[in-house]
This record gives sequence, structure tokens and C-alpha cells, in this order.
Amino acid sequence: METSDPHHNVLASTGVGRVLARVSRPLVQASALLVISLVLLIALDVFSRAVLSEPLRGVPELVSLSIPAIVFLALGHLFVEHKLIRADMLLRLLAERSVASADLLQSIFYSVGAAVMLSIVVPATRAFNYAITTDEFLGVEGEFTVPLWPSKFVVLVGSILLAALCLNAAWIHGRSYFFSSNAKSHRHRLIVSILTVGGVILAVSLALAVESRAAIGLSSIVLLFVFIYAGMPVAFALASSAGVGIALIKGKLWVAVETIALVADGSVSEYVFAAVPLFVLMGLVVGVADIGRDSLQATHWLLRRVKGGIGVATVAANAVFAAITGISIASAAIFSRIAVPPLIEHGFTPRFAVGLVAGTSVLGMLIPPSLLLIVYGLVAEVSISQLFLAAIIPGLILASAFAAGVMVAVGFRMRFAVTDKALPNIEDTIDARSALLKIVPVATLIAIVLGGIYGGIFTPTEAGAIGTLSATVIALAMRRTTMRELASLSVDAAAGSASILFLIIAASAFAIMLTLSGIPAYLSAQIGAADLGLVSYAIGYLLVLILLGMVLDSTSILLIMVPLAMPTVQALGGDLIWFGIVSVIGVEIGLLTPPLGLSVYAIKASLEDTTISLNDIFIGALPFIFIMLVVTCALIFYPQMTLQL
Repeated sequence: METSDPHHNVLASTGVGRVLARVSRPLVQASALLVISLVLLIALDVFSRAVLSEPLRGVPELVSLSIPAIVFLALGHLFVEHKLIRADMLLRLLAERSVASADLLQSIFYSVGAAVMLSIVVPATRAFNYAITTDEFLGVEGEFTVPLWPSKFVVLVGSILLAALCLNAAWIHGRSYFFSSNAKSHRHRLIVSILTVGGVILAVSLALAVESRAAIGLSSIVLLFVFIYAGMPVAFALASSAGVGIALIKGKLWVAVETIALVADGSVSEYVFAAVPLFVLMGLVVGVADIGRDSLQATHWLLRRVKGGIGVATVAANAVFAAITGISIASAAIFSRIAVPPLIEHGFTPRFAVGLVAGTSVLGMLIPPSLLLIVYGLVAEVSISQLFLAAIIPGLILASAFAAGVMVAVGFRMRFAVTDKALPNIEDTIDARSALLKIVPVATLIAIVLGGIYGGIFTPTEAGAIGTLSATVIALAMRRTTMRELASLSVDAAAGSASILFLIIAASAFAIMLTLSGIPAYLSAQIGAADLGLVSYAIGYLLVLILLGMVLDSTSILLIMVPLAMPTVQALGGDLIWFGIVSVIGVEIGLLTPPLGLSVYAIKASLEDTTISLNDIFIGALPFIFIMLVVTCALIFYPQMTLQL
């Protein structure tokens, strides 16, 4: 059956696919159980250290081994639920014109994905056999030891499952391409097949003819962006282009295979990476507890005498919500439901209302604790605590600029922001006591998470565990969630964190290829010879981030661009903490720009008002994009804004 949806459920069309889908479910549940275990284990370790002055033995080892397990246990679920991160807009446009051509591309993509996962399977099988036959362990004998074979086994099982799913999908799309019922497209399919095969042969021939490492690296970068823009899952695009580059640079395919397998097992096997699933789960719990709604109502009451107060309250509530969750998409989805209707009711135009929610949602990735800052810190290998400290002032400046923009728009009665009718008087929907009660849970979580980090009580990773546990207790005490719902959230957290960490694994392989190619060193030397200053380079880098943000998600952009740009920034004397803040704001602008604009799509999906179009949201976000650009340029010209803390 033909369809214009490139992501229609291919698994349901074969018995093998249905079996594989059923297998993926208990595995992701095991991944969710590991996430919950991390919360409890790390929280217990913090408690033991604080109360008994004695940390629990083996916690770092157990946590580090759990991270790859969380990822690989959830990979099958990511595939089944179409949650592998990709930029598929061009693929969808192609599917509307030619289903057969989209099927061909999908078949190629999943074949590449299967090759990537099989390149992990072979070395992983050997590593598992070695671990189980030699009793390989992590830790110190006589103190604490953890056997490594369970972790090796999970990596192997997860890789086999995803490889099987990719092969099954490649077969189904390929079969659909060659045996479509649309007879008149046979000639078209034959021509496309010949051109595709010829193009692949030509590309391989040109790649083999290249001898310069830098040229090979550049070709791999071009291949990466071709794959991504065509619609291939970003992790597969990163890993496959890295594999091609490493194989050509070293002249041996097996070196590329071993490298990909090595990063799959070891690149995220560190304690600090636990911050990703912990903060993802914390954000989900905070969202289900309706803390965003409470923040909006309380700040609205506090600002009820300010002209356009509910608009300013939306900014303030989003800033407060950001200080708990650290996830922009969550803010966009939640506030589109709770803030847009009252904004329109109080005289704001629909475009400005949705634009305000879209713009202020980016605060979730800047005001600490920020998930994107955590990802940057892991990639750049800089202190996450220092990044959090450096982000406070820029985050407050950006929030203040948003609030000022709202007040100016209302004060001057700008037509794109407010309607012609007079703004109604804001009635007090709650009193001071109610506002205080609504702000207590929010203030408690902020005090626990940020107070613990900046007070030196625990690390950002430990803050994720303590914050998640605290948010869970608050949500249960307020009777806004149930244990069954929390179990479902843990599955979502496992899947969400696995999608990010899987990208980090693939990006690690790509970073190795870049290092081998010598491109970062070459670029640094060329920029140095051209006497290009840090400010000029940073502005050019910002423009590239914005352009990439039109088709890619924020995490993918960071993982691709930071390894490329970081050596040059250091050579020009730039501080990596400052560079991280600039990078995060730059990629966050991409959440508001067409055609991808993930925050915009999240708002559209959550809106109950069907009369508001995607175009309305993109247009409404333009003033806030301008504000973000102004603040980012100020940070570039005055780096001390991020460094004075």
C-alpha cells in the first residue's frame, strides 16, 4: 500500500517486524528501570555522604556502566516509535511528489543504519566473549568490583535489534520501491535507480582517488550534510560519514569498524553523562505536576498592575520553569496550552501570543540547569558547573529583554502585538495566599537544585537525581500524578535521553575522524594566517549556527559544530565557557526558524486553537529572534558578561 508519509508503520507489514517491535518494548522498560535506579542510587550516595560522611562504594562504576545500557536498551523503541532524530522535511516533500523515490531513499538510509549497527555487533561480540571468559571487571579488587559482561551483552543485544529493525525496514521500503502497484512510475524508478547507483559509484571512486587527509575529512563533512539534508537519521549520518572518512584515512575498513565499536561502548561510559537521563526525567515530572501553570498564575498575580502584565508574567514564568527543567521543547509545549488563551483574551494578537511563548521557551536551554549546556560541557570537556554560573547573567538579560519588548509593544500599542480594542483590566483570579502556595513548590525545587550545585553540596549530575526525587515527591504530594504515570514518564525519559546520548556516541566517532583528518588544526592555521579576529569568527560561526538551525535540531548542531570550531576559538584566545553560552543561544535561535523550528512544531502540536497556523507562529517569533540576536552579539563583543561570575 502506497502512502505519502515517509514514516508510515513499516513494521506492521511483516511478521518479523511485529516480533521485533514486541521485543523492543521490554527492553525500553528495562532502560527505564535503569534510569529510576540511577535516581535512587545517586540520591542515596549523596545522603550517605552528607549524613554519614561516607560515600557508597562503587556508585561511579555502576553509574558509568549503566549509561551505555540505557542507550542500547532503548534503541529499538526509538526506531519503532520514529524517535530517531532526523531532519526529514525534504524527505516529506519528496514523498508528496513521488512515493517510490522516498521509498528508495528510505531503503538506502536504513541499509546504511544496518551497516553502522553491524559494525558495532562484530567487535561487541568479541568484547562480550572476552569479558565473560576472563571475568573482566571494573573497580578495585578487595574494595568493589562490577563484572563487565552484562554491559557488553546489553550493547550487543541493542545493536543486533536495531540492525535487524533497519534491515527489515530497508527490505520493506525496497520492496515497495521495486514492486509498487503504480505501473506508470516503473520507468521513473528505473532511471532513479540507475542515477543513484551511478552516483554512489562515482562518489566512492572520487573518495578513493583522494589522498590528502584534509580532503578526505572535507569530503566526509560534505557527505554528512548530504545525508542529513536528505533525511537520514542524524546518528546514522554521523557514524557512517565518520566510518567512511576513517577507513579512507587509515586505508583499512576494519579500523573504522573498530573505532565505531569503541565509541559505542566507551564514549558515554562516564559518571557525568548520567546528568542527561536524570534531567530529562526531572523535566517530565515537573511538566506533569503542572508547575508551569502554577508559575504563570503566581507571576501573573504579582505583575497584575503592570501594563501587559500577563505577557511579562509569561516571560517570568518561563524563566522560572527553565530554572527547573532545562528543556525548551517542554516549555513550548506546556506554555502553548496554559499561556496562549489568556494572552489572547487580554488583548494580544494570536501571532504575538504564540510568538511570545515560542521566544520565551528558549530560556529553558539557557537558564541553568540547561540540558544543552550539559551536552556542550560533555563535548567540550569543560566544567558544567562553570557553564551554569556563566549562563545566569545572559539568561537574566535575555529574559529582561523579552519582558521589555512586551512592555514596549503594549505601551506603544503596536498593531502586530495588541488588538485595537482596549485591554481589559486584569482581575485578580487568585489572592496573595494562593499565589504564595503556588510558588512554594517552584521555589523549593529551584532552591534544592541550584542551591545544591552552587553551594557545593552536590555536582550537577547529583543535582539531577536529587531534583528528580524532589519533583516526584512534590508531584505525588500534590496529587498531580500517579505511580503508573511516573512509570510511563520513566519510559519517555529513557527514550529521550537515549536519542541524545546515541547522537553523542555517533558524534564522538565523527570527532575522531576530524582529528585524524587534521581539519581543525588546518582551519586554525588558516584563520591565524588571515589575521581573523575572535569577534569576526564568532559572528560568522553564529550565522552558520542559525543556518543549520533551519534544518537541524539543537543537539545535532552542537555535536557537529563544536568539535569543528573549538580548536579555532582556543587558537584565537577565546574562552570555552563563553563560547558555550554563545553556541547555546545561537542554536536555540534555530528552534524558532523555518523550516524545522522544533519549538514552533511543539507549539503547533499543543495548541487547541486550530485557526493559528505554523506561519503565524514563525512570524510571531520574529521579534524575539531579533532580541536574541542582539543579546548574542552583545555577548560576543562583551565576553565578560559571561565570565564575571
